[in-house]
Amino acid sequence: MIIKVLIIFILLFVESNVSANTNFFKEGVNLFNENKLKEAKFKFEQDIVYNPKNEKSYLYLSKIFKNFEKQDLVEQNLKTVILLDPKNSQAYYLLSLKKIRDGDFKLAEKNADSFKKFCSIKCEKYQEIKKLIKKSKS
Repeated sequence: MIIKVLIIFILLFVESNVSANTNFFKEGVNLFNENKLKEAKFKFEQDIVYNPKNEKSYLYLSKIFKNFEKQDLVEQNLKTVILLDPKNSQAYYLLSLKKIRDGDFKLAEKNADSFKKFCSIKCEKYQEIKKLIKKSKS
């Protein structure tokens, strides 16, 4: 009898933790959309504790750190997104833009080429990156 009660308690505890953990990301997105970036940052970090492979949380964190002007953290989070999802075109695009701002045109082009692999045939973002690189070089 005690074992059954213990098993039920454990199952309820695990279920409530899983449910709470999935809400961190959703709460982070809502806060991000309300421009409550500090609170959103905290929620995405909480989500990563429970879901370390959720590349979407890292992507949002990179956008938040961009607003906080913490460029090293922007790049770190974008690289984590790419590590977790090598076909994430948005991460390549944002990393290319960052590299252009940094003046690292060679790496910006490399990221843009990677970005193009995952982009549709009429990829306006790829063309935008190429134009920005060309304009920045001159």
